[in-house]
Amino acid sequence: MAYCGYVTTLKNVRKHPNADRLLLAECFGNTVSVNLDYFEGQKGVYFPTDGQLSVEFCEHNNLVRKKNESGENVGGYMDPDKRNVKTIKLRGEMSDGLFLPMTCLDFCFEDENADAHLSIGDTVDVVNGHEICKKYIPRRNPSKNHGNGGNKTRKRKVDIAPLFAEHADTAQLAYNLGAFKPGDEVEITLKMHGTSQRTGHLPVITKYCGPNIAFDIILRKNIFKLFKPTKKMVKWAESKLTPVYDWGYVSGTRRVVLDTYDGGFYGSNHFREQHHNAFVGKLWKGETVYYEVVGFMDTGAPIMAECSNDRVNDKSFKKKWGKTTVFSYGCHPNGWSADSPGYNLGRCEPQSDIYVYRMTMTNEDGEVVEYTPDFMRYRCEQMGVKTVPVMWKGTIPRYDLLNGEHVMDGEEWSAGDWIKSIAERYYAGADPIGKTHIREGVVARIINRPKFTAFKHKNEEFKIIEGIVKDTAEAPDIEEAQEVEDENA
Repeated sequence: MAYCGYVTTLKNVRKHPNADRLLLAECFGNTVSVNLDYFEGQKGVYFPTDGQLSVEFCEHNNLVRKKNESGENVGGYMDPDKRNVKTIKLRGEMSDGLFLPMTCLDFCFEDENADAHLSIGDTVDVVNGHEICKKYIPRRNPSKNHGNGGNKTRKRKVDIAPLFAEHADTAQLAYNLGAFKPGDEVEITLKMHGTSQRTGHLPVITKYCGPNIAFDIILRKNIFKLFKPTKKMVKWAESKLTPVYDWGYVSGTRRVVLDTYDGGFYGSNHFREQHHNAFVGKLWKGETVYYEVVGFMDTGAPIMAECSNDRVNDKSFKKKWGKTTVFSYGCHPNGWSADSPGYNLGRCEPQSDIYVYRMTMTNEDGEVVEYTPDFMRYRCEQMGVKTVPVMWKGTIPRYDLLNGEHVMDGEEWSAGDWIKSIAERYYAGADPIGKTHIREGVVARIINRPKFTAFKHKNEEFKIIEGIVKDTAEAPDIEEAQEVEDENA
């Protein structure tokens, strides 16, 4: 999950309606709060929500809270441990991200003049060997109900299914408007707050061939009962074994191939097994399906952490959405609903559901063909599984038609600006499936590209919820926990 800051300029700088010492401005269409020293067109660095600033960067810019001998705060406002950038409501107005002047990076250069070295459009994560920022993932210890066992296949020397491709991270729409061109066919779908899973019907390891002594060393048996083989011996043995592949089914999370549903950061992946099995016997050879799992785990705990709406500090939000935000998508923690399996039998089982968002066909040479969204939905209908809801589908007009009808802040619209305006018609409001919580946002996919090309766009209210969850959850969410596991593997 890549994260970076962006060198850009402030736009639409204006007075804050409820604070005399603050101004509001825009970066990439996001509203940010700045102090009275800032001005229209000012060059600086914008750090989007969901990032973590480095200790060095914060020290040079006095951004974290610290007290003097009298107990007065002589630093900034950021938590010294988390140092995370988030979306907040400040005096009744959204502040989405952080904007700082170019001088914040002067310490990275010998001449102490970052403005001379960085241009508009540059990205910032590491500058001249100085780490500036990275994606923020809470590093709390998991609760006692969470496991700490990893998934064994991640550490294997030989891939269990080498053609089983990960789904690439989806970049942010606001920072990639240049990817869109007039004439592009675009589909906007609902972005769902769950955990990724993938299932493929692909060549998988069925057995190994090689010298018997190699098996003895790998399995540490027979002639090696009296002592343990060295790492060098094991490495030699592995080099002598040849994996044999045959067509089979393989399952995985976004990052990890699963040969067992035990272990993992949260102790168990058993809630995933039923969804993998839904595709067994139905996928064609070479097909891989990517889908979002939403609702609840086998324990009844929500897949994605819930949020106390009291912490939003917005009475209207709490009145509309209740005391707690639970991303249920119409699922029930105890299985009691009229359309639940076993409802008439009186069973009480936690529910989760899946929504497919991508399918591919991979041949034995590893060449991947991307299914169009329409053909993906056709295949899913055949298999009896759901797909992510479509919010809008259309073609980006020619430049002359775009700018004959639309002007944005006195400037001509780009194709990306136009798509962003369409996306923002659908990215906020109630989740259209369960209707009990806010939606996360939308994904804009360019259909006419040979490779999967899509960009996510989250709404500000969701970003506030997401920031609160990261500040209060006992552990990273189930998706980001995989990032922690990968780092520690």
